[in-house]
Amino acid sequence: MNAAQEAGLAPTRARMLRDAADQATQILADARREADAIAAQARQEAEQTVSLARAAGRAQAVPQAAAVRRQARSDARSAVLGAQRDAYDELRARVRAAVDGLRSEPGYERLLEALTRMAWLEAGPGATVAAAEDGGVVARSPVVLVDCSLRRLADLAVEALHQEVQELWAP
Repeated sequence: MNAAQEAGLAPTRARMLRDAADQATQILADARREADAIAAQARQEAEQTVSLARAAGRAQAVPQAAAVRRQARSDARSAVLGAQRDAYDELRARVRAAVDGLRSEPGYERLLEALTRMAWLEAGPGATVAAAEDGGVVARSPVVLVDCSLRRLADLAVEALHQEVQELWAP
C-alpha cells in the first residue's frame, strides 16, 4: 500500500478507532451496570438470607427461651420448697429436742402417769402399756396401737402447727 492509499484510509481508520473506542466505552459501561445490578441483587439476596436467618433464629429462640424460663421457675420452686422443707425439719428437730428435755424435768413422772392412763384408755380392754425408748409410752391391744412416745407427740405438735407454718411461706 502506498502513502496516498494510506492517507486516504486515515479518516476511515480514525473513524473505526473512534467507533471501537466508543464501543469499548459502551461495553465497559454496560459491564459496570450489569456488575452493579448483580452486586445489588446479591446484596438484596444476602439481606433476605440474613433476615430469614434472624427470623429462624428468633423462632428457634422462643421455645428455647420458654424452656429456659420453665426450668428457671422449676429450679426456683425447688429451691423454695427445699428451704421450706429444711426450715420445717429444723422446727421438728427443735420441738423433738425440747420434748425430749422433758424427761429430765421434775414433773416428768406425772406426765408419764397421765400418758399411760390416756394410752391405756384409748387402746381399750386387754391393752398393755410399755415405756417407749425415747420417752413416753406405747399402748397395744389386739386391735389398736396408741403411740404416746415423746417423739410421736412432738411430731403431732408440729403437725398441729401446719397452718401457722404455712403462713410463714405466704407472701
